[in-house]
Order: sequence, then C-alpha cells, then structure tokens
Amino acid sequence: MSRRVVRQSKFRHVFGQPVKADQMYEDIRVSKVTCDSSFCAVNPKFVAIIVESGGGGAFIVLPLAKTGRVDKNHPLVTGHTAPVLDIDWCPHNDNVIASASEDTTVMVWQIPDYVPVRNITEPVVTLEGHSKRVSIISWHPTARNVLLSAGCDNLVILWNVGTGEMLLALDDMHTDLIYNVGWNRNGSLLVTTCKDKKVRVIDPRKQQIIANNFEEPIALQEMDTSNGVLLPFYDADSSIVYLCGKGDSSIRYFEITDEAPYVHYLNTYSSKEPQRGMGFMPKRGLDVSKCEIARFFKLHERKCEPIVMTVPRKSDLFQDDLYPDTPGPEPALEADEWLSGKDAEPILISLRDGYVPIKNRELKVVKKNILDSKPPPGPRRRHSTCDSDFSQPALEEVLEEIRALKETVQAQEKRISDLENKLGQFTNGTD
Repeated sequence: MSRRVVRQSKFRHVFGQPVKADQMYEDIRVSKVTCDSSFCAVNPKFVAIIVESGGGGAFIVLPLAKTGRVDKNHPLVTGHTAPVLDIDWCPHNDNVIASASEDTTVMVWQIPDYVPVRNITEPVVTLEGHSKRVSIISWHPTARNVLLSAGCDNLVILWNVGTGEMLLALDDMHTDLIYNVGWNRNGSLLVTTCKDKKVRVIDPRKQQIIANNFEEPIALQEMDTSNGVLLPFYDADSSIVYLCGKGDSSIRYFEITDEAPYVHYLNTYSSKEPQRGMGFMPKRGLDVSKCEIARFFKLHERKCEPIVMTVPRKSDLFQDDLYPDTPGPEPALEADEWLSGKDAEPILISLRDGYVPIKNRELKVVKKNILDSKPPPGPRRRHSTCDSDFSQPALEEVLEEIRALKETVQAQEKRISDLENKLGQFTNGTD
C-alpha cells in the first residue's frame, strides 16, 4: 500500500475563534434591506455597519475599541433619502468612507476621530450619475480618490472624489444586473459578475472587455451551503480565500496555489447563528503578536461579533512567513496619473512592530461637484472662488473665520462628549 502524502502548508491549522462577550458590539439594529452586499466595513480605526433607520438611510460608525452595548442615541451617519446598500472605507485615509444608496447617489464622508454629539448629516461630496439604485462601491487600491460605483442601471462609473467629477462611465458592457465588482492588485483591471452568468475582466481606461464567459474553470469546488449569497474575501498575503455565506453560519477557507489542483480546502469555522453580513479587517489592523492572520466582523440581528483567525505558534517572535510586507495607507498614484494610463503597485509597509494608525489629513474637494445642480440648503452654502460676491482677500477672511468657528464647534462637541461620558460614569456608579 502506498502512503498518501499530505500537502505541506503553514495554514493547515488556521484556528477561528469568536471574541469574549464584552468585546462584541451589542444593541445594533442591523439593516433588514434585501441586498447582496456585506453591510459592514472595517479598518484599523473604525467599524461601520448599515443599520435600520426611519425616513432614509443610515449607517453607524464605532471606534474599534468602543465595544459592549451601544447607546441607543449614538450618532449615525445620515444623509441618504433611501436605504444605504453598501459602504466602503477609503484604503488611503482611515477617516473617509463612501456609501451607496437606493436613492441613486453615492456620498463620501469624513469621520472624526472623536465621537460626535449629533448625527453626521453633511457628506464631503455627493456623486450623482446613476439612474437607479447603487448597490456596489469599491475604492481603487493604489490611486488616491478614485472610487467605483455600480448600479441597477447596469452602469459602472469611476469618480474622482477629490473633484466630484465622473472620470469614466462603462455603460455598454453589462446586459443585466451587476452582482459584484473587484479590482486587481494594482487597479489596472477590474472583474465583474453579472446576472447573465458571465464573468467579465475589464480594462476600464480602454473601456474594453478583455475576457469573459470563461469556458472551463481551472478548479471546481462544490459548496454545501444554503441558498444565501456567498461573500468572498481574498487575502493576497497568504493566498487564502474565505467564503462566508450570507444566511449561513460558517466560514470556509481555501488556500490558492500556482500548481494543480490550485484550490486546497483548509477548514471550516462553524457557529450556531447565521450571519447577516460580514466585515473583513485589512492586514494592517491585525494583532501580529497573537499570530492573527484574519479578523471578521460577523453581523447578527442585533450585534456585531468579531471572529479572530490565528495560526498557532509557540514562539513569541515576529513571524516573518505569516506577515510579508503588506499594502499601507499611502496611495501610489494620483487620480489623474491613473486616468492617463499610469499603473503602480501598492506601497508596502512592514508589520514587524505592529501598525499604528496615523491621524489622516482631511479630504478636501477642490471644486464644486459639477454633477450637483442643487445648492446646499440654507446658510451653510459654501461660496466657490468664482462667486462674484467676494474679492479674493474678503473671501479668504470669510474662509478663515469659518475654519476658526469649525474648530471652536469641534472643541465644544468634544467637551460635551467628555462631560457626557463623565456623567455616564457617575450614573453607573450610583446604580
């Protein structure tokens, strides 16, 4: 009899474990809207979750460390007039997040490091160009301020959020509803799945489909999953793909290799309760001292449960083989460089000493959103430099005064927040 040779892999024993109860995010009314998106987006600073909201659409943003029961009056990000369908953190600025909605718009938001006192209602920019609901958004992996949106109008639009302008519209490529969109590592190509059962690889700048309707898969994996949609998450550093079934209660993971049979089943993390959605932490947000190679944020009906994936190691030293240099927060290109045809690989950082999030600069839109014909309501209207009401020096004085007032308001909001926290501590102490 010949002995079966077991394939060598350092990821054969990836171990999934939920965090303790006090490290979960409790009392969150997760959205019940019917949509195939993940409903959750995370980065090294924040976790954002699409929530139920009356009279419009909203999502909640929580500092990563603010675990436990969420106050029912915790501020939300509100501004859409219909349910929010997808959210995505900017990979180059941990305080910037985009949201897509049934109201046909995409909004980009600046989230402060402190917890605001009131709802955040004013986006930095509103992007209008879709004629039906927008269900997919995805930031470009290497170019600053480039955002992709896809809607139920079978249209893919690329935006420069720094100017509020539409860069490209891919309008004749899909015959039916677009299910999902993903970038390659340097953002030169994107891939889409569609209701017409075709996978398309697209060069967006040439506006060409370079491959679709693949005849034969290189590997076929039968999934004994429920009817819910599969949410795939790929970690390029470890070549592991994680498949989370929406409405399913498990996470299956596979290692991808260059040689046949290409896809190798590793294991399944199972739990009792099904997931309503799932967030996936970027590599720079993981705890390297605990050999953590992935962290999921599993949405239940009323809570968010982090699940930690680790590779058990006896040594306390930094594990070079688990943590190759990984994409950092610095963009490799500007939007106009990418549009002109330039490509660049992500700028990598080492995780040897762990990653400490930096304070990001504010996202500034340098010209008025040309797609937005309606001026903002009331006295908040910003005058552009072409407004004839002001000379240049007078305009600068007004802008300086606005900046000073904003700083004062932010300082007062932080003071109110600190006092509310102290009051909460006193109240808890007297209970």
